[in-house]
Amino acid sequence: MRSAPVRSNAARAGFAQQIPAPPAFEARGLGRSPSSGRGGEGKSSAQRFRLQGRSSVFEAVTDFAYVPRDAHAEVTSPAGGRFALAGARARRRLEPRYAPAQNVAVELRGRGPCSRQVNNFAAADAFACDRLIAVEVLTPGGNWSSYPPHKHDEHHPGEESELEEIYYFEIAPHGDTPGLGYQRVTPSPAGKTDILTEVRSGAAVLIPDGWHGPSIAAPGHDMYYLNVMAGPGATREWLIRDHPDHGWVRDTWEGQDPDPRLPFYRAEDAQ
Repeated sequence: MRSAPVRSNAARAGFAQQIPAPPAFEARGLGRSPSSGRGGEGKSSAQRFRLQGRSSVFEAVTDFAYVPRDAHAEVTSPAGGRFALAGARARRRLEPRYAPAQNVAVELRGRGPCSRQVNNFAAADAFACDRLIAVEVLTPGGNWSSYPPHKHDEHHPGEESELEEIYYFEIAPHGDTPGLGYQRVTPSPAGKTDILTEVRSGAAVLIPDGWHGPSIAAPGHDMYYLNVMAGPGATREWLIRDHPDHGWVRDTWEGQDPDPRLPFYRAEDAQ
């Protein structure tokens, strides 16, 4: 999948930061603030977008801006802040755009201890771009998300998409105790990625292939991760295949309710 790599990073911006978009890359999420800072302004291709941001990923949905390939962007924030930048190799050049937080679809997935919240700000069917797909996932402490383990590393029309993926984590502390969680990736027929790692705020896990999940939130420490995906396929879609040894867990969810701690918040509550 080297023809469609993805990029993600959290930039800490002071008064101003220059962010060139590589000639073949589009970027989404410009102006998102993963853990601190509120508000900022993004300027791309002579267009200016004022971003409200949020104080924490655990507090609210945020607005965002889209920067196309062959563009140059500048982020300014008088109070400073942190901004997530997610990008992917692009074939087409789309127009720069702004998306308000109130338009982000908030979804609850799973049931019981596998419950989580998904902010579909850049899902394949939510916001048009060339190849980039990005969502946020919030998991209450003690729950498993990204479960059952699944993969999207082979192209099977109508069944599975070929997508690389990046997980970027923020973990809520408990008082003065920093948060932690765990991420698992096991090998699939398409590759040899094999990961079991502790994750803390600022950690990133790269998944070029493999069955990924669970993402485990330690009790008392809510987990957030930004998922960034892209692939070489002609159709921009998110189709997954569950691990054959663990897919049965979905059948146990019938009759169960989502975790009562969810949702963390709703899009319509955003300021």
